[in-house]
Amino acid sequence: MRKAGRFALLVPGGVALLAGLDAGLLLLGLPAPVTTERLPQVHGPLLVLGFVGTVIALERAVALRRPWGYAAPAALGAGGLALLAPAVPLLGGQLALVAGTALLLAVYRALWRRQESRALALQVVGAVLALGAALLWAGGAPVATSLPWLAGFLVLTIAGERLELARVGSPGEASERAVLGLGVLLAAAVAATALWPAAGHALLGLALLALVAVLLVHDVARRLVRTTGLPRYMAWCLLAGYGWLLVAGGVWLLAGAVTEGPAYDAVVHAVFLGFTLSMIMAHAPVILPAVLGRPFPYRAVLAVPVVLLHASLLLRVLGGDAYGASWALATGGALNVAAVLGFVGLAVWSVATGRRAVPRVRRPVTTDPGATDPGAAPAAAVSPAATHPAPAHPAASHPALARPASGVPADPTEVTA
Repeated sequence: MRKAGRFALLVPGGVALLAGLDAGLLLLGLPAPVTTERLPQVHGPLLVLGFVGTVIALERAVALRRPWGYAAPAALGAGGLALLAPAVPLLGGQLALVAGTALLLAVYRALWRRQESRALALQVVGAVLALGAALLWAGGAPVATSLPWLAGFLVLTIAGERLELARVGSPGEASERAVLGLGVLLAAAVAATALWPAAGHALLGLALLALVAVLLVHDVARRLVRTTGLPRYMAWCLLAGYGWLLVAGGVWLLAGAVTEGPAYDAVVHAVFLGFTLSMIMAHAPVILPAVLGRPFPYRAVLAVPVVLLHASLLLRVLGGDAYGASWALATGGALNVAAVLGFVGLAVWSVATGRRAVPRVRRPVTTDPGATDPGAAPAAAVSPAATHPAPAHPAASHPALARPASGVPADPTEVTA
């Protein structure tokens, strides 16, 4: 698919993000640009499946390199837009999300047939949870019931990519099996939350804590915090995201089933703001060039909205949820939205000015016959992160740029280091 087509598929995801942020303001009782009766009802699925799901599915389609694969992000994006259209019944948008998650699973099946791996197996399990969440919601279950399924989708998708990159730290077969086993346990706990809420949520919290602990031991991000530029920026985003997963796991383990109130608010935003959006912010300089074919040069100012996101979330969870200060909850929530919008603005600006910011490199004159190899990658295909020093390892290049024969899908959590 051409770049313009990929951009068109990304637009509905962006609309879902903006509408989801608007809904967040409404749920906090704050003024919002758009006010509709349906927005607060679709807040969670809109952000997770309509926004993040569309981005993930688009990356998988780019990695698959087959035209039918783009039906997955198209369906998820259309589902998000349908949720926002008052003229479309709510069930219409819900069924579109079911179709989109089913198509995403079909994309994973094609990638699995290309090459099997434990990392990809985790992502397949995550896609199954996404389909389960969409089916539950379309079947009339409350959003709170599908929350563990949505969380499991994102956690396992990201864990699969982190497992792939963990080979930099040489975790070995035993560690890979441990991560996969914990991922399967987490998925089983997610299913148990619908049958035995108290025990299921406690088991989910325990599995989540164990999975994060194992990933942290082998994640290359612990090394990259001592580097500079883009690798260090990404590493800090990753580690901060892991920290919020520990918060969510701890709440589930200690409080059990939480479907409303401060504990519910803390879990929801620890997973979907602190963890997921931190990961997206970390890898936007890699994702957007891979999907849109335009450079996204790293700039130090990108750290500003990241710091604001985590600081405001800390205010919201500690001051608002833990201590019950309404001003902290409202202020933290408003600053959460400001941080995300600030990052989106910086991303648009960076991509729009990227061609001017990235200097053109002339090919040096050389007598080496290998320098004229027609199979060499053109300069435009080189990752923007290539100019930053980092450990060399084949697993660290972005699949959507490198187009590996294995067909391992691209992911917003893959560090180009």
